[in-house]
Amino acid sequence: MASTRQANRTTGGFASTLATNKDRFRNTLISDQVYVLLRQAIVEGDLAPNERVVESEIARRLGVSQAPVREAVKQLAREGLLMHVPRRGNFVVEISTQDAEYARQVREPLERLAAQLAAEHMTEDNLAELDELVEQMHRAVAANDVSQFRDADIAFHTRVSQIAANPFLFRMWEVLEPSLRALRAIADPLFEGDWHAMADEHGRLVSLLRDGDPAAAGEAFADHAAGRAPVPDGRAGKKPRRAASPRGE
Repeated sequence: MASTRQANRTTGGFASTLATNKDRFRNTLISDQVYVLLRQAIVEGDLAPNERVVESEIARRLGVSQAPVREAVKQLAREGLLMHVPRRGNFVVEISTQDAEYARQVREPLERLAAQLAAEHMTEDNLAELDELVEQMHRAVAANDVSQFRDADIAFHTRVSQIAANPFLFRMWEVLEPSLRALRAIADPLFEGDWHAMADEHGRLVSLLRDGDPAAAGEAFADHAAGRAPVPDGRAGKKPRRAASPRGE
C-alpha cells in the first residue's frame, strides 16, 4: 500500500507540478526558483514527511542540470525542511510531537521578551508593517495559499523580534526560525480551524503592541507561542499519526 501511494505521488501531483513548471527554469538564479518550488511542495504536502527527494529526478523533470537542484536541497536542509541520511539520500523531515514541544518551550520566553521590548519601541511605521502582514495572511486565506500564510506568519514574528531592538534576542530568533519553519510547514500544515480567525489573532497581537503595555503584549505573545491562543483547532484530542522513519527504524 505504501509503495502504491509513493508511486501515485511520483506520477501524480508533484510530478505534474514539475512538468508544468519546466519552462520557468530557463533564466538565471535557477537554484532560487527550484528552492521556491520544492519548498512550496513541502508546505502544501505534495512532498510528504519522510518522502525521499531525488535530485537527479527533479533535475530531469525540470530540464535543468543537477547543480541548482543540489543547491536548493542544501538550502532546505539548512532550514530544517529536509534531512540527509547517509547512503540513502535526502528526505522531508517528520517533526514529532516531542520536537514541537521542545520548540514551544524555547519560543515562549523568547516571544514574551520580544513583545515586551517591541511594545516599548513601537512606531506608527512599525505598526503599519505589522498590519500589512496581517492583511497578507487574510489574502492568503482567501487564495487558499497555506505557503503564503506561513511566510506572512513567520515574517510577522521576525519583524516583532527586530523591532524589539535587542540584537542578541534577534540572533537567538534567527537560530530558532528555521526550526519553526519546519514545524509550521510539516508538523502543523493541516490546521483544522478558522484560518481567518488565526489571522485575526495576529491582528489582536498588533492591537496590544499599539496599546504600548509591555506586560499585556508579552503575556499574549507567550500564550500565542505556546499554543494557548484562543483559536480552536479541530484536531484537538485526535490521536497523532506515527509515521515510519526514512531510516527504516
